Amino acid sequence: MKTQSIVQSAMIASLYIALTLVAAGFDLASGAIQVRFSECLTVLPYYTPAAIPGLIIGCLLSNTILGSPLPDIIFGTLATAIAAYASFHIAKSNFPEGRPFVNRLLVSFCPVVSNALIIPFVLTYAYGAPGGLVILGLSVGVGEFIACVVFGQILLTALHPVRGILFG
Repeated sequence: MKTQSIVQSAMIASLYIALTLVAAGFDLASGAIQVRFSECLTVLPYYTPAAIPGLIIGCLLSNTILGSPLPDIIFGTLATAIAAYASFHIAKSNFPEGRPFVNRLLVSFCPVVSNALIIPFVLTYAYGAPGGLVILGLSVGVGEFIACVVFGQILLTALHPVRGILFG
């Protein structure tokens, strides 16, 4: 791994942790209703593979710092890892052909799907959250949609003009 990639990964991990702690200050970083601002960074594999380890390490450390139960540390990090890998592969696939906006949109949905499928089990079995898996999945999915699709698309748009400088 090149020095530039290591630095990018470290910066992304640091940003993820900082944004998660901000969300925790508003009681939005964990629980049945959450909008983890840091999850908007899960779109960064669209521009660089260095985002993958940065997101994984950032999520792992964030969950540890917040004192999350072990299943949340493991499976929350796994959900972010799956989303990051899927986002990277979708970004590199250029699918659908010649429609980069659709590709960017698909990238931002990876964390929504990953977290909506995995985190309800964590909330149910690690936290004892009431509501059932479907309701929790919808709740997590809405929070992820706000963080990843809405804020994620804003982030991708803002970074697009400088992508070659930042991620070159």
